Amino acid sequence: MINPTAKKFNGTPLSILDLALINEGSTAGQSFKNSVDLAQHAEKWGFNRFWLAEHHNMPGVASSATSVIIGHVAGATETIRVGSGGVMLPNHAPLVIAEQFGTLETMYPGRIDLGLGRAPGSDQATAYALRRTLNSSGNEFPQQLAELRQFFEYDPSARVRAIPGEGLNIPIWLLGSSDFSARLAADLGLPFSFASHFAPQYLMHALQLYHQLFRPSKTLQEPYVMLGVNIIAAETDEEAQYLATSYQQQFLNIRRGVSSKLQPPVDNPDTFFSEFERNAIEELLEWPSTIVGSPETVIRKLTAFIEATKANELIISSGIYNHEKRLRSYELVADMMK
Repeated sequence: MINPTAKKFNGTPLSILDLALINEGSTAGQSFKNSVDLAQHAEKWGFNRFWLAEHHNMPGVASSATSVIIGHVAGATETIRVGSGGVMLPNHAPLVIAEQFGTLETMYPGRIDLGLGRAPGSDQATAYALRRTLNSSGNEFPQQLAELRQFFEYDPSARVRAIPGEGLNIPIWLLGSSDFSARLAADLGLPFSFASHFAPQYLMHALQLYHQLFRPSKTLQEPYVMLGVNIIAAETDEEAQYLATSYQQQFLNIRRGVSSKLQPPVDNPDTFFSEFERNAIEELLEWPSTIVGSPETVIRKLTAFIEATKANELIISSGIYNHEKRLRSYELVADMMK
């Protein structure tokens, strides 16, 4: 589960969550190049894994064909684990996911993770376009998960087989932003990744349930939790706060129901926030879900986050407009692992 070449922050592995964000004025093609460049740097810097998340019908997110991009990134790297954070299983036939990730694991053995979520990763109209029916929902997620896991079992007598896929040991993670997946992951003895980077209000409750209800399995003998956190690091607190205005605009546009690409940072965010919106955004993006600042600030808040949650691993998202500044943010975090 841990890349043997990975480094750690105070004993905790750090990973990266990427959405292949499309900047205002840029293209999906450039975002893919940026993702590959980031993954190659992340491998060199000692991050444990590089995950991409499935989203649809979002002009600012290019990671819709998640398994394709995973293969693209895995082919451009050598040692870092690459996977989904996650694939939204209700959008897909379990057999298709088993074949796709069986193919990835066959091509890049020992490096592929399959993180699964039960949300649509889109609006209802897009979910219908993906599934052609809405009979498949998050409520059926446990049954879909069981079907998917069965396809990974080697059974030459099965009427339907995932080839490639069957017999492969691909780590399956459950992702969540509430207690549903926490309970299911605990019951099945699977690793659990909580989306604390956008749902911090449910974090401690989900962690408590997962640890209390965990049942050892052949997959996992003890609970293993990876938590999401937004980190925007720069040389100074002031520069980091400036870079973070792109991320703030992104969340504000989501709340307003506005589809947009990632916007450049602004000097005065008060020009586009109302007072009500500013309070809502600050509440959503405050610690522990988001850490913004200089290396000293990030180290202090990151240490406190790990101590408060006892997380086994952290996965970091950084919504920074300028690619070089984004690289620098992750590099500053990587320096903390030395």
